[in-house]
Amino acid sequence: MIVLPAVDLMDGKVVQLVGGKPGTEKVSLSNPREVALDWERKGAPAIHIVDLNAAMGRGDNFEAITSIMSRIKVPIQVGGGIRTTEVAETLLNLGASKVVVGTRAITDPTWFAELVRSNQRKIILALDTLDGKVQVKGWKESSRIKLKDVLKATEGLPLGGVLHTNVNVEGKAKGIDVEETKNFLSMCPHDVIISGGVTTLDDLAVLEDIGARSVIVGMALYLGTIKPEQVWGP
Repeated sequence: MIVLPAVDLMDGKVVQLVGGKPGTEKVSLSNPREVALDWERKGAPAIHIVDLNAAMGRGDNFEAITSIMSRIKVPIQVGGGIRTTEVAETLLNLGASKVVVGTRAITDPTWFAELVRSNQRKIILALDTLDGKVQVKGWKESSRIKLKDVLKATEGLPLGGVLHTNVNVEGKAKGIDVEETKNFLSMCPHDVIISGGVTTLDDLAVLEDIGARSVIVGMALYLGTIKPEQVWGP
């Protein structure tokens, strides 16, 4: 199982929020490129970047993202507010190995299918849930579309994976929701990347045991409840 560090960007800084809500920062670091380089130096096999401003419709962190991509050698996947073909393909052309698309994938499945087919295995579908409901627009709104219907519509698409974030446990450092995660894994026809609530090595062991292929870890790495050498070696 691959463990990726989360580099969440807001207003030019690396932050870790509770439940994705601005103003709940438990971590705030002023040099995103150095943060990403530090994870790379410590052995991270890839980096996961999220532009929180773009996801929430409050500007973007494009400059910080391109600065990171210009220096990092390991694969980088980028998400947050990617809602046009131009933005997705610009990020890929600038060096992102994969891009993560959420809101418009839910609201415009025809467009999303075309994007995936044009960029095979390079597009990750983000499916974020709160109380079982699919979230859009930076977790500010719940979609009326059912999770099972979204997943059914992706059958046969050459996705680079599905990123599932359980907003109920995101950033709370209280562990994962095992049953909810098992349920998602059983429903999803693609490789799944899990995010949200990972706090200890026990959480990682459970996720590997139930079939997660990749896991994104944020708060636990920044606060030290999971140490880099424990997941990436010395």
